[in-house]
Amino acid sequence: MKIEKIFIHCTATIEGQDLGAKDIDRWHRQKGWNGIGYHYVVKLDGSVEKGRPDNVMGAHVRGYNRNSLGVTYVGGLNTLKAPADTRTDAQKEALLKLLKELKQKHPRATILGHRDVSKDRNNNGIIEPFEWMKHCPCFDAIPEYKHI
Repeated sequence: MKIEKIFIHCTATIEGQDLGAKDIDRWHRQKGWNGIGYHYVVKLDGSVEKGRPDNVMGAHVRGYNRNSLGVTYVGGLNTLKAPADTRTDAQKEALLKLLKELKQKHPRATILGHRDVSKDRNNNGIIEPFEWMKHCPCFDAIPEYKHI
């Protein structure tokens, strides 16, 4: 499988809620999927758990799963259940390290947030917040990781 994109996601759970790949696997199976849709899960403490094997197509961005990897961090909602960048310092460090490793394996892959493949409804060449299909990952992944 040729990896062209690496997508960053959030679990859309309230900040501080600790969970991992097994929890997400259970949620995705309850939706009728054949298991966790992501390839990697970055927990609150910065530990990284494996989801799907890298050579198995993910289930994380409709229309883009065939040639991509899905990385999610636990969080994405503040205590009021509003979208927010809730990454802990440990998650930020772990995400950066993981993305560097993945880019070494897949140097031509582009790092994007889930929301970055929303449709440009007004055709101005920019995907603006009102056009996002989701807020995920609740931060702007493209400029944050463009240097990798």
